[in-house]
Amino acid sequence: MRNLILPWQSDAWQQLQDMRARMPHAILFHGAEGIGKTVFAEQFAQSLFCDQPLADGHACGACPSCGWFVQQNHPDYRRVRPEILEDEDARDGGDGAEEGSDAKKTAKSTKAPSKEIKIDQIRALAGFMNISTHRQGQRVVVLYPAEALNAASANALLKTLEEPPPNTVFLLISNSLDRLLPTILSRCRKFPMPVPSRQDALAWLQQQGVADADMWLSEQGGAPLTAQAQSQSEGRELINELLAYLSAPGIEGALKCAERLQKTPVVELLGWQQRWLYDLFSLKMTNSVRYYPRYQKALAALTARAQTGDLLRGLKACNERRAIAEHPLSARLFIEDMLLDYAKIFA
Repeated sequence: MRNLILPWQSDAWQQLQDMRARMPHAILFHGAEGIGKTVFAEQFAQSLFCDQPLADGHACGACPSCGWFVQQNHPDYRRVRPEILEDEDARDGGDGAEEGSDAKKTAKSTKAPSKEIKIDQIRALAGFMNISTHRQGQRVVVLYPAEALNAASANALLKTLEEPPPNTVFLLISNSLDRLLPTILSRCRKFPMPVPSRQDALAWLQQQGVADADMWLSEQGGAPLTAQAQSQSEGRELINELLAYLSAPGIEGALKCAERLQKTPVVELLGWQQRWLYDLFSLKMTNSVRYYPRYQKALAALTARAQTGDLLRGLKACNERRAIAEHPLSARLFIEDMLLDYAKIFA
C-alpha cells in the first residue's frame, strides 16, 4: 500500500502506534492549519479497521475493510464536518445518511452551506452508536474542525465523550485549542501534530509540481497543504488586488478594493491583511519579513511611515474582527471598514 501520511509525520505515526495497547476513547489531533492533520487522522482511522495491518501499523489497502473505507462506505465509520466542506456530489454515503431527507437536501441547495457542525449531526451519531458494530469490530468517528462545533453541538458531543459507548474511538482535529470547551479538552487525549521544516515542506511542494513553491509557502506561514491549495486557486488575482491596496492604502482605493473583493470570503481577506500587518511590525522591530518577502520594498516604505503603536492597534483590530468575520451583516461594509481602518495607520 502507498503510504499516504506526509513525510514529516513519520515520528508522530510511530508515537500513535505506541498508544494502541491502551487506546483512549477520544484523541484530539491539534496543530497549525494546513499541515496535514486530517490526512493523518483518516489514515489512522483506516488502520483501525484494517483486517491485516502492516508491521508499521499502516492499513494494508487490500482487505475488504480498506476497500469500504476508501469508498467512504464503511459501516462503522462516520465523518462529521460542516456542510461547506462536503463535496458537491455527496460522495460519502455515511455522511449523506446523516444529513437526512431529500427535503433537507433541497433546503441546503437554496441557502449557503453551514460553516458550523450542527447539533443534528451530533444527534445523528446516537443511532449509529447504538447498533452493533460490523464483525464485532470498532467504530470510529472523525470530526473536524472541532472549533466548528457551535454551543449546542459542543454540549451534545460532550455528553457522548463523558459516557463513551464501547468499542468507539473519536478522532477530533483542531487548528485552535483555545476555541474549544475546556470540558471537551479534558476528555480527549491531546496529540500535537508536527509542523514541517521549511526544507521538508518545500521538497514536498516541489514533488507536487507547485511552481514558485517558496513564495506560496511564505505567504501561507509555512503550511504546505494550504500553500498547495492556494497555488491551484483561481483567486490569485484577488489576492494580488488586496496586496496592491495594502501596498498603497488610501480612502478611494479602499472603497474600490472593497467593491471588487466583496464576494471573497472575508475570513481569507482578514487573514491576508493580518499577515501583512505582522510583516510590517516584524520589519519595524527586527528588520525581517516572514510572509511577503516579494513585497519587501513596499513593506519597508510603509514601515517608515507607521508608528509602532499604530501597527499594534491594527493587529489588535484584526483579532477583534475575527469574532464576527464568519457572519458579517454586509461583506462589503465589513471589508470597507477593515481597509479604511488600515489606511488610518499611515495617515
